[in-house]
Amino acid sequence: MYGIGLRTQHFSHLSQVLETDPKQIKIDWFEGITENFFDTEGRPLQILEKVRHDFPVGLHGVSLFIAAAEPLDLEYLVKVKKLYQRIDPLVVSDHLCWTGHQTQNLHNLLPIPYNDESLNFLIPRIQKVQEVLGRQIALENLSAYFDLKTTTYTEWDFLRNLAQKSGCKILLDINNIYVNSVNLKFDPYVYIDSIPNELVAEVHLAGFTDMGTHLFDTHSCPVLPEVWKLFQHKIKSGLKAPVLVEWDEDVPDYAVVEAEALKAKGFSHG
Repeated sequence: MYGIGLRTQHFSHLSQVLETDPKQIKIDWFEGITENFFDTEGRPLQILEKVRHDFPVGLHGVSLFIAAAEPLDLEYLVKVKKLYQRIDPLVVSDHLCWTGHQTQNLHNLLPIPYNDESLNFLIPRIQKVQEVLGRQIALENLSAYFDLKTTTYTEWDFLRNLAQKSGCKILLDINNIYVNSVNLKFDPYVYIDSIPNELVAEVHLAGFTDMGTHLFDTHSCPVLPEVWKLFQHKIKSGLKAPVLVEWDEDVPDYAVVEAEALKAKGFSHG
């Protein structure tokens, strides 16, 4: 499926529209943060199910701890699987990172060194996660603000090798690629051309903030022209994957965010 999506922080606006006529909505699908719907039978899950009745829904996790140096949290995976079974998501994903430990979640997407040790550690963990969940997952490339000294692979070579050897897919965040290319000084087109289209399960687009000394992945503004150019370049290579616009801070009215997401259709045909 190829379509344009939005992150589900906009459900508070969207639910009002759905109460009248879902046909008014021009977005093809929506994405929710997986952990927002755990341990609840209240309004968040009700809205998610209401949206799912009319649209495909993706689920994007932030607490998989896939790169944490401790055993996988099977209790967490059971919760994830139950939600997947309930919603039947279009695509499921998390981040290629660690976010703390099971006893202390730092709520930050923390980087890993791109080397053989990390590769050999992650491959069986990803395979175990997919076995428990009963489906393929996609892992997202992070925004970065420094290099790790023990890194021996480029980020794109590591990401490609990890997906090919573990059997997972890639959530290709094009905004993060551009942010990293400026912060870490590499050619973003080399990165994006190095990721085979068949490995990409989903694309993320978002806005960043120029801090003067570096770019910061804030999701607080429209997608910047440089990111649109990278996206168009990848689409012209033949990529067919669901595309999502993230707008998580300073969120304007739903119509404004929807219009921003719909730009992706124009770029994909431009």
